[in-house]
Amino acid sequence: MKRAKVSLRELLGNITPEERAEARLSFQISNRLDLLMQENGLTKKQLADAIGKRPSEVTRWLSGEHNFTLSTIAMLSSFFGKPIITVK
Repeated sequence: MKRAKVSLRELLGNITPEERAEARLSFQISNRLDLLMQENGLTKKQLADAIGKRPSEVTRWLSGEHNFTLSTIAMLSSFFGKPIITVK
């Protein structure tokens, strides 16, 4: 098996600062959602059922690669009664 000779540093060097910031925010949102689910003892299926979504959609949210809309963030904040993100 042949190994790639590209380092992680080289791969990340091709990412713009904007893409890096977007990825960081996406993972922070998914981590926050995961924490709120744990605090409330909810599985992906339970959350999906409670908010009228499919479990596969919750899985995408938790992947850290989903592009959240403000509507979805507001709905999740309302559901949990806690902010998903904070703007200062």
